[in-house]
This record gives sequence, C-alpha cells and structure tokens, in this order.
Amino acid sequence: RSEQTYCDRLVQDTPFLTSLGRLSEQQVDRIILQLNRYYPQILSNKDAEKFRNPKLSLRVRLCDLLGHLQRSGERDCQEFYRALYIHAQPLHSCLPSRHALQNSDCTELDSGNASCELSDRGPVAFLTCLGLATGLALLIYCCPPDPKVLPGARRVLGFSPVIIDRHVSRFLLAFLTDDLGGL
Repeated sequence: RSEQTYCDRLVQDTPFLTSLGRLSEQQVDRIILQLNRYYPQILSNKDAEKFRNPKLSLRVRLCDLLGHLQRSGERDCQEFYRALYIHAQPLHSCLPSRHALQNSDCTELDSGNASCELSDRGPVAFLTCLGLATGLALLIYCCPPDPKVLPGARRVLGFSPVIIDRHVSRFLLAFLTDDLGGL
C-alpha cells in the first residue's frame, strides 16, 4: 500500500469526487480546460468538448472524465490532481486518498503539511518577540554616542551578548567597541 500510484488514488477518490455537490460545474470546466490547454496530449479538443457537453449531467461527465484519465495513465492522473489542487483546494485536502496517505508511511505523494507548523505558538509569542526586537533596536538607535548620558544602558548592552545568540552578540560588541573607543 505504500506504493500507491496516482491512478490508484483516482480509483479510490472517484466515488467521493462524483458524489452530489462535491465539485461545481465551473470547477469541472476549469479542470477540463486546464488539462486541454496545458496538456493537449492528455485531453484533446474533442475530448474536452465531450466532457464539457451541457446536455449531459455533471456527474456523468465527471465519471467519464475520471475513467478516461484512469485509462490514460499515471502522468494524466497526476496532472488531474494538480488541476484539482489549483481549482478546488479545499476539496483536494479532503480526499480519501490523502487521508490514507497521511495515515500510512507514504509521504512522497503528500505535499503541503509543513505550513501547519508555522503558527503553533500564537500571536502573543510573535508580539513578544517583535516587541523585544523593536525595543532593542530603539535602544541601540536612540542611545547617544556619549557614554556619560546613559551608562546603565551601556552596561546592559555590554552583558547582553552572554545571553543573546552569537550573531547578534557580534553586532552588539562591534557597536560597543565603536562607541567606547573614545573613552
């Protein structure tokens, strides 16, 4: 099961995709047009007209399209999933085959899970870091070159490289050596 192909996924997802109300007529048309325009070897003009025929129901056209892609091969099924992701991203994330992939060891076909890890700490942590960085920048910027005006700030900046990352500490030490050179 770890070697699930796009054709296998399409077989698994077909009942889900063809159920009532999953894909709108516009979404199916956009997918067909993308496959026809960018990949005419996947869908010829004649095939595209057949799958966009308004005289047939949307479900019948979609079943015909998915069957055609399954018979066409792996690359065609892969391009269908790419078009589905572009034109119906919320539906793409709910596909049964994606849930099966996330629950198995197969991760090479699954894409886009890293974005969920970015906002784990929330807005308070972001605002705290932003406030700290802004305060430090203002302290460095507003601190006059005369060491007699704010000697306490110079002492704090002198000991802060012990706590702060080495890249920032190099900057602070360079700042202090420039200003304290006249003492």
